[in-house]
Amino acid sequence: MKILLLGKDGQVGWELQRSLAPLGDLVAWGRLDADFLDPEALGARVRAVRPELIVNAAAYTAVDRAETDEDRARLVNAVAPGVLAREAQARGAWLVHYSTDYVFDGSKEGAWNELDATAPLSAYGRSKCEGEERIRASGARHLILRTSWVFGTRGANFAKTMLRLARERDTLDVVADQVGAPTGAALVADATALALYRIALSGREADSYSGTYHLAAGGATSWHDYARHVLARAREQGAMLKAGPEGVRAVSSSDFAAAARRPANSRLDCIKFRSRFGVVLPDWRHHVDRLVDELVAQEQGQGKP
Repeated sequence: MKILLLGKDGQVGWELQRSLAPLGDLVAWGRLDADFLDPEALGARVRAVRPELIVNAAAYTAVDRAETDEDRARLVNAVAPGVLAREAQARGAWLVHYSTDYVFDGSKEGAWNELDATAPLSAYGRSKCEGEERIRASGARHLILRTSWVFGTRGANFAKTMLRLARERDTLDVVADQVGAPTGAALVADATALALYRIALSGREADSYSGTYHLAAGGATSWHDYARHVLARAREQGAMLKAGPEGVRAVSSSDFAAAARRPANSRLDCIKFRSRFGVVLPDWRHHVDRLVDELVAQEQGQGKP
């Protein structure tokens, strides 16, 4: 099977290079290989590769900037995925595309399921929602995988930011009225590969797996409690911090002047994904702890003479 991965340089894309490699002949493109701001040129490049599976991990993720840059966000998150779906449908290929909790308005008290109505609050959310709609309308066989609060070992992430600030300050102000499940990029990549393997084994039943799924770590927390957990874990591992978990103060999202509105409730019900693909999605602390342990170990190693 020939697999085309788009967005190899991102957090999820980086992990997908590892998880998808055993499934077939993998071609991985980064920002310099595929121009999502020129969707038709992108489509032509995809046609030349002739993939049997397209995995799109590329996205415009600058949530606040999208409020004043909606045209570019829409090209990357909506128009280009629609073109990828069109190419997949023309070839009879599968398309895997990642979406987000931001397609919801966050008003539900319980976890969001795949049948809940979308109502994005931001330009970013609207662009991701439109991308989903274009993929479904194409008729292509697809997996739309909505996830939330994704972090990886590469690049910036919340845990790294909290650890850096905790070394510099005695107290940290962190939002306490937004709830979700921190989800490791490695978990997303591994679960994707397992789902695709299950589809490959299903033969004539493969088409029945096409659809939208929620894919996030188990459990839920607020940003405030997430920060407290990160700092507590770091101290357990011997990190030298000025601010510990007791120094994290709970504040409201209204105290921060963000351009884009965020959903207050980003919890995703993943029962459909777990039952269809037989995948256990571990509690969010599992991958967060691994990340914190790695970050502390790196710092301690760098501090040795």
